[in-house]
Amino acid sequence: MNNNKQNTPREHLGSRLGFILLSAGCAIGIGNVWKFPYMAGQHGGAIFVLFYFAFLLLMGIPVLTMEFALGRAAQKSPARLYQELAPKGSKWYLHGYAAVAGNYILMMFYTTVAGWMLRYFVSTAKGDLAGLDAAGVGDYFGGMLSDPVSMTIYMGIVVVVGFLVCSFSLQKGLEKITKIMMTSLLVIMVVLAVNGFFMDGAAEGLKFYLLPDLEQANAVGWGNIIMGALTQSFFTLSLGIGSMAIFGSYLNKDRALFGEAINVAVLDTFVAITSGLIIFPACFSYGVQVDSGPNLIFVTLPNIFNDLPLGRFWGSLFFVFLSFAALSTVFAVFENIISCTRDMFGWSKRKACLINGVAMFLLSLPCVLGFNLLSGITPFGEGSGIMDLEDFMVSNLLLPLGSLVFAVFCVCRYGWGWKKFVAEANQGKGLKIANWMRPYMTYVLPVIIFVFFVISLIGFFA
Repeated sequence: MNNNKQNTPREHLGSRLGFILLSAGCAIGIGNVWKFPYMAGQHGGAIFVLFYFAFLLLMGIPVLTMEFALGRAAQKSPARLYQELAPKGSKWYLHGYAAVAGNYILMMFYTTVAGWMLRYFVSTAKGDLAGLDAAGVGDYFGGMLSDPVSMTIYMGIVVVVGFLVCSFSLQKGLEKITKIMMTSLLVIMVVLAVNGFFMDGAAEGLKFYLLPDLEQANAVGWGNIIMGALTQSFFTLSLGIGSMAIFGSYLNKDRALFGEAINVAVLDTFVAITSGLIIFPACFSYGVQVDSGPNLIFVTLPNIFNDLPLGRFWGSLFFVFLSFAALSTVFAVFENIISCTRDMFGWSKRKACLINGVAMFLLSLPCVLGFNLLSGITPFGEGSGIMDLEDFMVSNLLLPLGSLVFAVFCVCRYGWGWKKFVAEANQGKGLKIANWMRPYMTYVLPVIIFVFFVISLIGFFA
């Protein structure tokens, strides 16, 4: 490998706010605004939320701190950070390549779902869904999935816009756009949540969401609630494939990283919780089942918007919000992919954007076509599709195993080691890793992640 490939000039973020919003933008995505509300609905509401908070604190924030520290210490992408930090002759670098693959596979289906959000915004703003009954809205979603041309166009728009934004300098492109988009997202969420408070069934919806109910928890099953909350808290921060490490590599040494990880987790959680404040009052106002699952966004809520005063306006605003949430993750992961390929091959930023843009469009086509032309491919049996396979590879394999590798590498003397990790994480002002945390982060945290990985695999195949 030549020196040009190893010494690609490192850009840095212009502000602490930019770092927090970019990192939170990567974490804030469809999992927060789509999956969190229906997971809460399926797992008992407020009890689920309490367990979610606990697991976020116990597992999510420590691993997030580790990713930030690895990126900042190495000043490299996940593809090359182990070469900078690992002992010579070790094989830790193999996880770097798995992390790169994880980013590609994640975007192979995420770009399709982000395209759905854009399509629904356009359709709602045009009034295509206005006047449709429940069956009509369901048919509209099914029709969208069965149309490969339309799905490909919207997926292509996501890919082109994503790499176009990332093609500019870090501060003038990704950081500037993310600040505008994330600020707009937070404002829109607050407006929608306040509107929800004035719906007729708002009180019942908020009670279900915010007040723990032991009878409801018993009905759902405590084991189901705990595993659901553990799953959601683990995946909400996009840990394990270096999606957060990359932003650590763009950060200066002014702030301690434990405090920054908490800030990102708080912002990520605010979006998830506020999504529930938007959705549950609407569900209870219109007699919608809160556990209706993924259809909640694309079938149930459009029906609600059709019955609301100014429903077209509120529906358009809601899908703008969803589009911003999806695109924030797309931009962040694309930036990671670009940085990885630049570190590996020594490409210029423009060349990396062009090659990866074409590659990502082609790699995303199987997911798009898996709902129509390739719907006969059912990797997990009837009812499954290509997206399910890609999601399984990321969610059930690469994210938990990657987080386990990051955690062990940071605390193991055969890896980076506890002292080096703490020295890096505690540089700067703010909350720091304390010595009393060492037994937990060294012995308990890796075991929790491994047990979660095993149980999630068993649950998936069961």
